[in-house]
Amino acid sequence: MTAYPALPSGLIDGSVHRFAVRAYFEDTDLSGVVYHANYLRWFERARSDFVRLLGIDQRAVNEAGEGAFAVADLAIRYAAPARLDDGVQIATACTQLRAASCRMHQTATREDGLLLAEATLRIGFVAPDGRPRRMPHAWRAAFAPIVTEGSE
Repeated sequence: MTAYPALPSGLIDGSVHRFAVRAYFEDTDLSGVVYHANYLRWFERARSDFVRLLGIDQRAVNEAGEGAFAVADLAIRYAAPARLDDGVQIATACTQLRAASCRMHQTATREDGLLLAEATLRIGFVAPDGRPRRMPHAWRAAFAPIVTEGSE
C-alpha cells in the first residue's frame, strides 16, 4: 500500500486560520485575472479545513443524520484582482459564537500583503430538514477558545 503525504490543511495561528492557495489557469478569465466566484471557493475550502483542524468531523455528524453547517448570509468585497500564478493566503477568524451559528471574517491576501478580497459571513448548523439546530456541544467547545468577539 502506498503512503500518501498529509494534505495541507493550513495552520491555526493564535485565533486565525491561515490557508494557502495559488491562482491556476482554471481560476482565471482570458485576461489572466481570477474570476470573482473563485474567491468563494477558496474561502469555503479554508473554512472547511479550519473546522477540521479544530477537531470537528462534519462528515460524521452529517452521516449520523444530526445536521450540517450551511452558509446563512455572506457579504464579500473585492479590493484588487488576483492574477494567474499569484500565491494567496486565506485568513479566517471566528468573530462570534452562538448556540446554532457562528460569524466569520475571511480575507484573501496576495503574497506581497495586498488585500484582494474580504468576506463576512454567518454559518448556521441546520438539521437534515434545513431548520436551525443547536450545534453539537463539542463543536461549540472547539470554537470557544478562538473566538475574537467584536473583531469584525
